[in-house]
Amino acid sequence: MNEKSCSFHNEKEFRDGQVESVSAGNSPPNDKDSSALLAFRGIPISELKNHSLLRALTTEANGWAPGVAVVSPEVLRAQEEWEAVQNIQPETATGSQTDQPAQLISFSEALQHFQTIDLSSFKKRIQPTIRRTGLAALRHCLFGPPKLHQGLREERDLVLTIAQCGLDSRDPTHGRVLKTIYKKLTGSKFDCALHGDHWEDLGFQGANPATDLRGAGFLALLHLLYLVMDSKTLLMAQEIFRLSHHHIQQFPFCLMSVNITRIAIQALREECLSRECNRQQKVIPVVNSFYAATFLHLAHVWKTQQKTIADSGFVLKDLEVLAKKSPRRLLKTLEIYLAGVSKGQTSLLGAQKCRGAPAPHSKDLTFTGVCDLPPHSSEGTWPV
Repeated sequence: MNEKSCSFHNEKEFRDGQVESVSAGNSPPNDKDSSALLAFRGIPISELKNHSLLRALTTEANGWAPGVAVVSPEVLRAQEEWEAVQNIQPETATGSQTDQPAQLISFSEALQHFQTIDLSSFKKRIQPTIRRTGLAALRHCLFGPPKLHQGLREERDLVLTIAQCGLDSRDPTHGRVLKTIYKKLTGSKFDCALHGDHWEDLGFQGANPATDLRGAGFLALLHLLYLVMDSKTLLMAQEIFRLSHHHIQQFPFCLMSVNITRIAIQALREECLSRECNRQQKVIPVVNSFYAATFLHLAHVWKTQQKTIADSGFVLKDLEVLAKKSPRRLLKTLEIYLAGVSKGQTSLLGAQKCRGAPAPHSKDLTFTGVCDLPPHSSEGTWPV
């Protein structure tokens, strides 16, 4: 075979290869394609979808109907990645990236925030103790609990002042507290919006948690933060949270917690915690432990006595009477429970599984709180 014949056969094979490649849907590269690819390199990825050529190609591709509707997994993944391009946020002019997930905030850091800002306008609203008149005042003087030590009254007033503060979505610390509570209860690693239906899953009545803090203020959120950020009480909080989603015994977890914070506020104002505060020479840790102990007792009653949402108002009222009468008893029960949990010997829910249909949102439940029931008829006492 001569040199011309070899050249002819090689050229024919090259042309045949081109035809087969084109028929398979792969066009041979050329200078025009290379220049187009180079042009795309200068375009930010977030703007690719707006390019006229790509839009035209996308429109043409959408109009093509293959005979066999078979799409490989690789193509599906590529399509998903392409659709995700529109969700990529470009860098700002300063080169900073989008906001990073908020860091978890500890109880002590959140408390320090309130210790360092001006709360004078809120402090004017507080009434540190219950005003009693007549026989009620005499009975309290003779048989009631001791007065809180003078050196602890400023700390008590801080607790009551925080209870006057509302949730401010513009305050970054307030937002971090909310997001920390959400992450610790749900196990989510991502931030959540400050408003939305996801708060109903945690047991608020609506999409805005601020509307459910009546009578407890931001102290209700600080108590939840304490519950989920303290390693000794986190397991307890998670167990109670699971109980709140039981298909029969469900209840709005956060709303129940707010009601228990109200009980703690009343107990503090009625000096029911003064003896324990004087003994420990602290107020805030005692109030926190009292809140946790009261929540634990409620969960125990709720589970063992098969309570449902229809019983909520009466359960809370009985709980308030017991908590004010025997705070030391509740605190001792909490101490024993946490000691058992740390050794793996105690479980609020035991081996019980929360099976059945998912629990409804809290807005679908008829919940009766402490403030919804008529107050006690104790002579001379003033309600919150």
